[in-house]
Amino acid sequence: MTHELSASAAAADSGRAAAPDVTVAPLTPARMAEWDAFVLQAEGGTFFHRAGWHGIFRDIFRLAPHFLIAQRGTRITGVLPMAHQKSLLFGNALIAAPFCVEGGPLAVDDESRIALDRAATELMQSLGASYLEYRSRKAIRANWQVRTGLYATFSRSLSADDDANLKAIPRKQRAVVRKTLECGLTSDAERSADNLFRVYSESVRNLGTPVFPKRYFRALLETFGTDCDVVTIRDQGTPVSAVLNFYFKDTVLPYYGGGTRGARRNGANDFLYWEVMRRAAMRGYRRFDFGRSKAGTGAFSFKKNWGFEPEWLEYEFHLKPGTQLPEKNPNNPKFSLAIEAWKRLPLPVANFIGPFLVRSLG
Repeated sequence: MTHELSASAAAADSGRAAAPDVTVAPLTPARMAEWDAFVLQAEGGTFFHRAGWHGIFRDIFRLAPHFLIAQRGTRITGVLPMAHQKSLLFGNALIAAPFCVEGGPLAVDDESRIALDRAATELMQSLGASYLEYRSRKAIRANWQVRTGLYATFSRSLSADDDANLKAIPRKQRAVVRKTLECGLTSDAERSADNLFRVYSESVRNLGTPVFPKRYFRALLETFGTDCDVVTIRDQGTPVSAVLNFYFKDTVLPYYGGGTRGARRNGANDFLYWEVMRRAAMRGYRRFDFGRSKAGTGAFSFKKNWGFEPEWLEYEFHLKPGTQLPEKNPNNPKFSLAIEAWKRLPLPVANFIGPFLVRSLG
């Protein structure tokens, strides 16, 4: 659906003056490079704002992407990557952006932001969605519902020096990492999703979570090229731990990772993240983003043990009248029985069923 929205209409909705020449239009293939150039230089731009997600949402998850551009003439002044998720189990939503930590609007000025907000809420209504979700780092919109205290992200600077990075880890966790360096574990940076999928699928099944299809990981590697790789840890030649990493600006973000039960024997999961850190520092990256975790989970505690402090994300929701904030997360008690049952599924069964469910969970 095409949205051509004058900023003066947006201003009437917001009660603020706006330049009359701001319009909103959908992303087209011819403007993908222009979109990415804007994201790269925009304040608050992230890997999750990149145009490549458009094809991933469409082709891998069979979702309808709605990537909107705010513009003055032909100059991009804002972008908003969204996708429409609709299922009988998990409802009807317009999200910026599913499967991502962030994805709310990027704009160079208030007029462009207002125009994108107005276009998004109009699109939500036309789709019959129950809510519009912005995965924001900080909430700024009056009269929108905000969820905080559920997800936090963790990041800190990286040094060019391995010893300095090791010393930045708290003493107890540093001792764990040092011990893994003596266990004969090896690491490789790979361009294949095969080892990652074998390790990751077992890991998420053990947590009671449906797995993504292998073609999703392949698509990420193909779409984002050298800005995406897999670090795999082997114990006596056997892959036991792996993580798919995103690289953006000066930051490395290990995003989809896990370990088999065999990873516990020699601390392969701890070695994994040290190796991601070490390899990224060697390549010139100067920030390590440990990604998003839910409060009260093992992953949340694991990251704190490494000396990372949580920064709470403030996700914003524009709700259809009479709609409550969605509770589409594993901490919801109504999912507890299903999670426990999923943990007991044979791995081939979980890997077959999971991709049919996960497209509605991101």
